[in-house]
Amino acid sequence: MSLVDEFKVPCVLLVKSRVPDGEGGWYTKWVDGPEFEAAIVHDTTLQARVAEHGGMTSTYKVTTDRNAKLAYHDAFRRVSDGQTFRVTSDGEDVQTPDRASFQFSQVTAERWTPPADGSDG
Repeated sequence: MSLVDEFKVPCVLLVKSRVPDGEGGWYTKWVDGPEFEAAIVHDTTLQARVAEHGGMTSTYKVTTDRNAKLAYHDAFRRVSDGQTFRVTSDGEDVQTPDRASFQFSQVTAERWTPPADGSDG
């Protein structure tokens, strides 16, 4: 077991679903999708702290297995505390090579709350 594996926590991918509103339209609802594990680390670099002080949302590095690759604007919830995140990069961009003895993919993410009005946010 690697050190990264020890940091992984259970997460649930949130899937955008369109639900009829009963008046000929629909609204967006976020429903639980597949479960996966991820190591989620708060970005505490000087740049990130300055950005947060200026009103930007908190940013995180999220490491998953390569077979649980996250894509830009995927949303997921950390099971332990219910905190929701939205991915701000693409898992295809940072991943280990095929021949590496350990396999992972890494993305950046922000703390995120799904909009109450059902929009994409």
